[in-house]
Amino acid sequence: MRTDRNVGAALGAAVLFGLSTPLAKELVGEMPPLLLAGLLYAGSGLGLLVLLAVRVTAGRLGSITWPRGSELGWLLGAIIAGGAMGPFLLMFGLRRTDAASASLILNLEGVLTALLAWFAFKENFDRRIAWGMAAIVAGGVVLSAGPALRAQGWIGPLAIAGACLAWAIDNNLTRKVSTHDAMLIACVKGLFAGGVSVALALATGATMPATPIVLEAAVLGFVGYGLSLTLFVVALRGLGTARTGAYFSLAPFIGAAFAVALGAPVTMPLLLAALLMGVGVWLHLTEHHEHVHSHLPMKHEHPHVHDEHHQHRHAPGQDGPEPHSHDHVHEPIRHAHAHYPDIHHRHGH
Repeated sequence: MRTDRNVGAALGAAVLFGLSTPLAKELVGEMPPLLLAGLLYAGSGLGLLVLLAVRVTAGRLGSITWPRGSELGWLLGAIIAGGAMGPFLLMFGLRRTDAASASLILNLEGVLTALLAWFAFKENFDRRIAWGMAAIVAGGVVLSAGPALRAQGWIGPLAIAGACLAWAIDNNLTRKVSTHDAMLIACVKGLFAGGVSVALALATGATMPATPIVLEAAVLGFVGYGLSLTLFVVALRGLGTARTGAYFSLAPFIGAAFAVALGAPVTMPLLLAALLMGVGVWLHLTEHHEHVHSHLPMKHEHPHVHDEHHQHRHAPGQDGPEPHSHDHVHEPIRHAHAHYPDIHHRHGH
């Protein structure tokens, strides 16, 4: 898998999501937060659905692959955790926690994503990656740390921490199906999360805003959530969960930098966060992980080019411009080269 492309996808996901945050804040006063989240998610799902329809119309149906068999369980778990439990716990917690404290607690998502990837899903890491992750998260903490935690009791903060855990589970389960079409996965997750969040908001007394505001939220959701999540899934495929989560943790800084470009003042926390996050990204970008490893026989389907891991024959009709997607078999191989914990390198150490 091309490393530069995957790192670019992870950073692209962070940029799109980070840029959407200051714009989304402009809509917060127009509707309750849960309804806004639902419209953003729904906009992402519907927008991606249109793009998928364009791909089918253009004759690219064969490039769209869908999880099968046991993979459907991983996808369902990701959708329930990230699309239903996460938004519900976040909104429950926000009602009992001030905004500054909530922003600080939300940094847990990156930490929990990495910890689950490393210790529950056995994704490899070394000190360099761990220190890089710590520096990026520390930058996020500095950026969001305002007044000390002052929530009324611990129920609110625990609920927000629970939302972070739900999204961390979502990230790790999504990696299990990241071999399949990233846009389709992001579309389904967006439609489900949007439907659940809008339903919860309306059930708790929210009312729909004017149509222009709904459309504005939907378009913002398509770009900041839909396209961002599609790139996130692409990065999961090539970098693994923890590394993708680390790059995505840059989103709050990107949002803050965009706010400065729009006229917000430059602050010392922003500069310190930039330094910490820059160090963390440098540690990740300069990682070199190489050793002799074995590939077991494997049969799967995903978009690929004919690199050193994809030297296979084609059945009639499978030839086509690369990258292309079809069922293919990986023969056993033992070799050494620099690699990430991507979909072909999920081996023990």
